[in-house]
Amino acid sequence: MYDALRTSRGGSPDENPSEYTSLLPRPTDIDDPPDFPSQEPQCDGKQGNRRAVLSEFWWLLRGSVPVILAYTLQNSLQTISVLIVGRISPEHLATSAFSLMFAMITAWMIALGGTTAVDTLASSSYTGSANKHDLGILLQRGFFVLGFFYLPVAVLWRAPSRESARFLTCLIPGGLGYIYFELMKKYLQAQSIMRPGTYVLLITSPLNALLNYLFCYTFHMGLLGAPYALGISYWLSFGLLVLYARFIAGSKCWGGWTREARQNLRTFARLAFLGIVHVGTEWWAFEIVALAAGRLGTIPLAAQSVIMTADQVLNTIPFGVGVATSARVGNLLGSRNAVGAARAANVAAWLSVILGGVVLAVLIGTRHDFAKTFNSDGRVVRLTAEVLPYVALFQIADGLNGSCGGSLRGMGRQHIGALVNLVSYYCGALPLGIWLAFHGWGLKGLWVGQCIALYLVGALEWVVVNLSNWNKEVDKAFQRMDVHEQLEAGNNLDGATIVD
Repeated sequence: MYDALRTSRGGSPDENPSEYTSLLPRPTDIDDPPDFPSQEPQCDGKQGNRRAVLSEFWWLLRGSVPVILAYTLQNSLQTISVLIVGRISPEHLATSAFSLMFAMITAWMIALGGTTAVDTLASSSYTGSANKHDLGILLQRGFFVLGFFYLPVAVLWRAPSRESARFLTCLIPGGLGYIYFELMKKYLQAQSIMRPGTYVLLITSPLNALLNYLFCYTFHMGLLGAPYALGISYWLSFGLLVLYARFIAGSKCWGGWTREARQNLRTFARLAFLGIVHVGTEWWAFEIVALAAGRLGTIPLAAQSVIMTADQVLNTIPFGVGVATSARVGNLLGSRNAVGAARAANVAAWLSVILGGVVLAVLIGTRHDFAKTFNSDGRVVRLTAEVLPYVALFQIADGLNGSCGGSLRGMGRQHIGALVNLVSYYCGALPLGIWLAFHGWGLKGLWVGQCIALYLVGALEWVVVNLSNWNKEVDKAFQRMDVHEQLEAGNNLDGATIVD
């Protein structure tokens, strides 16, 4: 009966696992990962379970590293633009920095939050659906739904001050390129193809710097050269990723444009909207902290800028782990492997705790010299050193937030993450931090509030993940894929039950 189930999924009935067979596939960009069996292979007690956990740990680490590098390079595109255009004048520096911050909490939030719908649906569809082209249909739905979500953002970008509105208006085409680039990355990540985003950005990042210099200085476009250079870089990144999928790896899930993509848009739109709220509630909280820091004076604002710049880089670590986790959990749910999905979620949480501990140690060890990289003012350096322990402390919690949030996205439970963020940040920790900031604690008070919020979020999401009924999550994954016929066929196979 195991052979019959393997055959029904396109697997080979001759591949019989033994106690020495690796429980998990090695990640690769070229070869597709093998299909997962519906039941857990029998392990040799504690030793077998230990091997399974270590294999899962290695898989998630290997999958997370290229994603982290990709997001770091992705952030560098904006940083390079600000640095180059900012050399023209302080006014251009302020305008470009504010405009890109506004873009981040609007359009980039659609890209990084809305595409979590692909994390949920595509990763399950890839292993759970008999028709691999379903993944291509989900990609097309993403183009439609997120393109529609972007329309009001494009209108909103004309609302800020005159100079920022001009900057953002020129960036409107590029914003859509950013969203579509993120969609293509998720399409490939659902197939366990993690590295192309890094490869592409290694090409477009230096090209983006060159374009910024040419547009701003050589072509005398000034401030407006930066958004045009960024837009070209985003669309080029998207185009190169499409070429990678077409000619190297990822094309087998694309079945061409189809009218099916315009059906059942409600499920995708609901998950995308909840993903935006999930990501946005955290981002908005940090922006509120930045605004509050501006009311504390010049030195606290400067120290806050140093910390926020560093935190944007450090945040790519838990976010990258979360992306790899959501793809992994979704793949395992799609292959009816409830035990494997539960194990992946818990191993991801421990991986994020370990990585957060490493970052914590680095920040604590360098706190007295950290700000000197950005500013030589002794007052800024001292204040940054006072606040950094709180920033270092929440790295573990931020890691849990990233990994457990990724597990929730893999399960299609973005609403849980959004609710936890809303309660933790806006109903408690954020008001407390602002109150402390203006009652003697200063900048430290703001970050104490953020630290409390992140520990609440991380702890609550880990509790939710641990208490999940993974057998039910498997059923929900197939309901979302609209493959009721396959479920019926699977239920008619004796012995094809899920082992928990």
